[in-house]
Amino acid sequence: MGLAAATGAGCSGSLASIDRRIDRVLDDRSADLGAFVRPPERSLAAPKTFPVPRQAEKQPPTLNPAPDELAFVPADPTRDVAARLDAFLLEDVAAPDDPNLLRIDLVTALQIGQDTAREFLTAQEDYILAAIRLLIEQRGFETLPFNSTTARIEGGGTDGRFDTALSVVNELGLTRRFQNGSEVAASWLVEATEDLREGISDRYTNSSRLAVSGRFPLLRGAGLAASESLIQASRDVVYAARAFERFRRTFLVDIATDYFGLVEDRAAIMNSMRQIEALRAIEEETAAKIEAGLLRDFQRAIASSDRLAAEAALAGARDAYRLSEDRFKVRLGLPLTTPIVIMPTTIELPYPDIDLAEATRTAIELRLDLQTDRDLVLDARRGVSVARNDVLPDLDIDARIDLPTDPDVDVGNLSYDFGELSYSAGITLNLPLDRRIERLNLRSAVIGVEQAIRAYELSRDDVAVEARAAARDVELARFQLTLAEQQVEINRRRQRGQELDPENVTTQERVDTQNELLDSENARDAAVADLRIAILEYLLATGVLRVSTEGEMEPIGDLIIGPEIDPSLTPAGVPDGVPAGSPPIDPP
Repeated sequence: MGLAAATGAGCSGSLASIDRRIDRVLDDRSADLGAFVRPPERSLAAPKTFPVPRQAEKQPPTLNPAPDELAFVPADPTRDVAARLDAFLLEDVAAPDDPNLLRIDLVTALQIGQDTAREFLTAQEDYILAAIRLLIEQRGFETLPFNSTTARIEGGGTDGRFDTALSVVNELGLTRRFQNGSEVAASWLVEATEDLREGISDRYTNSSRLAVSGRFPLLRGAGLAASESLIQASRDVVYAARAFERFRRTFLVDIATDYFGLVEDRAAIMNSMRQIEALRAIEEETAAKIEAGLLRDFQRAIASSDRLAAEAALAGARDAYRLSEDRFKVRLGLPLTTPIVIMPTTIELPYPDIDLAEATRTAIELRLDLQTDRDLVLDARRGVSVARNDVLPDLDIDARIDLPTDPDVDVGNLSYDFGELSYSAGITLNLPLDRRIERLNLRSAVIGVEQAIRAYELSRDDVAVEARAAARDVELARFQLTLAEQQVEINRRRQRGQELDPENVTTQERVDTQNELLDSENARDAAVADLRIAILEYLLATGVLRVSTEGEMEPIGDLIIGPEIDPSLTPAGVPDGVPAGSPPIDPP
């Protein structure tokens, strides 16, 4: 954690000290989750004040032009629609040698997300704010100094004569509130008085005294109830540490899901480009056979129609890809104008040996969010104890000891007279004649326990269902991938067979084969992405996913994660001969 270091320059020393205290709390609570868990790495800028007059306006202006003040320019009906679409899709696409081009693989995406993603920064801040709330509560139970100075002029008249006196009282002391509800204060009070009408020698007096006082509750406000806010704040930091760690794992899966979705969309576009080339070849062969009188003219329309439909689908797919890419930039916290290229990554996630009962047991035992829900039941039960305490009568012991200076000395300074020491002690009983509100709060607390128990049971069952569903999804994704790979192989054999016997194959059959091959390739690529995501979701649902400080997956037992760039899917692997009006999604 780097709060103190980040706010050192241009920041007050007191704030740097606060940041160091926050760092210690975060370090301790994160370490409690395990040595492999790290607190958030966050740099906070020094605070600045922006005196903007508009921030105090009671009626901020609204911009809402009238219809006649707005502009709408109709497009030229003869415009080149394909060229305009290409210009839109190629906007912000940089050349491969552009120094501003950001190449993003999965690891890079996760690292960027931890630095700039808005949701990640918010999760960090929630953790930090929980630590701040704990420090605020802890400060209330520390020894606190205080100093107060009061200046007062007093006067009174007798038979037309007015006496006026100036007095200054300064009290310097320490106060301490204990977790059992007791409060103790020690102070040094100095009082100086000057009679403004007396002679020079008699007009000034000075005295001081030392005082120690305390209040000790025995019933209401004593014990657990007195430190409830500190207990809850301390537990909230633990909950925040769990929530942040859980968020980091969820964030990895979410970013990976978006990333694999982009990779899948990219592969589908490349499949469509290959299909269009194949359809164009079929169209040209069909035209040649028609010229030779081997086929009737309508056969050309079959190939041409499917090629045009494929080009329209490709344009839509490219537009959808750019939309997904822009949303990915927004999620990572990147400016929309940042040129990026998605570098497909092959991650070898070993197929897990899954047992539904074991997956359920592991999830219920390890899920951090479920552990928090379980602890919230204890919080609710403690709340009942606090509410019961609030119904009790007030029974307090108070005591005070005063040691003044010699009253016979006008200027007492530090001449304390132990013979003038005074003390007092007492006990106060305040019987609860009206505790209706407190009893209502007690009833609310009892109901809150029942609700917390049901909430935990619901969360536990939801976790079990989620783990079982995630386990089945892995099996389903693996099964679907096997079928999709078989479909691709079947369609490729079908294509090769037609190519070996072109005289006995109609144009429609060849077009159908190309369409079936495209669909099967897209289904295979989707199944590959689905299997990767299903495995990640399974690891997340069972609570065994671990994320390093750099945002990468940590090896778990025999699970070795091996990311590498797939050369066949990089921008350099985009096939040549892209049809007109369909430029590559990224610079080749």
